[in-house]
Amino acid sequence: MCLFSSMAARPGKSLSGTQRQKGTAAILWALGTVWVAVLLARGVEGADLPLKCEDLRVGQYPEAVRTQNICDDPKIDNDTQEPVNCTDHTAYVACHPAPNITCKDFSGNETQFTGKEIGFYRPIECRNVNGYSYKVAVALSLFLGWLGADRFYLGYPALGLLKFCTVGFCGIGSLIDFILISMQIVGPSDGSSYIIDYYGARLTRLIITNETFRKPQIYP
Repeated sequence: MCLFSSMAARPGKSLSGTQRQKGTAAILWALGTVWVAVLLARGVEGADLPLKCEDLRVGQYPEAVRTQNICDDPKIDNDTQEPVNCTDHTAYVACHPAPNITCKDFSGNETQFTGKEIGFYRPIECRNVNGYSYKVAVALSLFLGWLGADRFYLGYPALGLLKFCTVGFCGIGSLIDFILISMQIVGPSDGSSYIIDYYGARLTRLIITNETFRKPQIYP
C-alpha cells in the first residue's frame, strides 16, 4: 500500500510541473508578441514622419540634379565684400530641394517641392569687416610705409608716429611691415578682417591647439 501510494503521487507532481512550464511559455510568448507589436508600431510611426529638408542627403535627389548645387550663391555686399546680413560670422543662403521631394520646410510645413520653393536656409561662414581695405593697406605700406601711413591707417598711431620719426626704422621696418601686411599677418587693430574681394585671393590662417587631431606618422 505504501509503495502504491508513493507511485500514485509522482504522476501528480509531474503533471503539475508540466502545467507550470506551459504557463510560463505562454506568458513569455505573449510578452514577445507585445514587444514585436510595439517595435512594428514605432517603425510605422517613424516612417510616417516627414523628413526635415535640411536633413536631406545627396542620394535622395534624382540623377538629373544630384550634381547641381541646390543652394543659391550668397548675395555679396559691394561695400564689405561679404554675404548680406552677415551676423556673428554667419550668413544664410536659400536652398531648394529637388522636384518631387517631400519634406518639412524651414517653417515646419510639409511640402512637395517643384525645385523652385525654398526648403531651408543653410548657414555659411563670413567674416567681420570694419571698413579696412586690404588693397589700400598694401598700397600705403608700399609707397608711404616709410612715413608710417600704413600703421596710422590700420589703427596703430604709436607705431605710425615712431616710423614717421625714424623714416620707417631706416627702411627696415617699412620692408618688414610690407611683408606682414601683404601676408595678412598684421591686420586692423580692432581685430576685424580686411575687405577683400569675396571671390578673390584670401589667406586662411591655420591654428593648432591641444584639441587639434594629429594623425600619427607611420615611417617605413
